[in-house]
Amino acid sequence: MRRYLKKYLPDHQTIRDNPWLKPFESSLLHPRLWHLNRHSAAGAVAAGLFCGLIPGPLQMIGAAICALIFRVNLPLAMLVTLYTNPFTIVPLYLAAYGIGRFATGEINGFIAPPAFTAGDLVAWTGAMQTWMLAVARPLGIGLLILASSLAALGYAATRAAWRVYLIAAWRRRRALRS
Repeated sequence: MRRYLKKYLPDHQTIRDNPWLKPFESSLLHPRLWHLNRHSAAGAVAAGLFCGLIPGPLQMIGAAICALIFRVNLPLAMLVTLYTNPFTIVPLYLAAYGIGRFATGEINGFIAPPAFTAGDLVAWTGAMQTWMLAVARPLGIGLLILASSLAALGYAATRAAWRVYLIAAWRRRRALRS
C-alpha cells in the first residue's frame, strides 16, 4: 500500500520547483507530512474526517492546515475529505442538524425554509434570514459534534486496522520462518 501511494505522491523537487508552493516550501517539505506510518495515517484520517464537514470548497484547505499543524500525512488528510460529496453532504448535514437539536434540547421538528416568492423578494429574503438564524445554532453544534465523533472514530479505526495488519504480517513472517 505504501509503495503504491508513493508512486503518486509528488517528490520534494516537484514542490521546490512549483512557483505557487514556493512560499510554503519550508513547511511543506517537513518529512512528517509525507511519511506514512500508523501515527501520521491515523492523524491524517482524523483531520480529513473532521475537515470534511467544513462547508464549501474549504475542506481541503482546512485538512492541509490541520496536517501542517499536527504534522500528519498531508496527502492522506486531503484525500479523506472526499467522503463528503454532492451525494453525501445533505444526509450528513441533516444528521448534524438532528444531533444539534438533540444536544441543544430543541423539541421542535425540522423547520422548513420559507417558500420562494418572486413577487416579494424583500420579504422572502427577510424570512430566509430568520430561518437561517433559527437553524444555525443546532446545525453548528451538530456539525462540531459529528465532525469530532467522526474524527475520533476514524483515528481509532485506523490505529486498529494498522494493528491488525501488523499482527497478520508478523504471523505470516513467523509462518515463513517455521
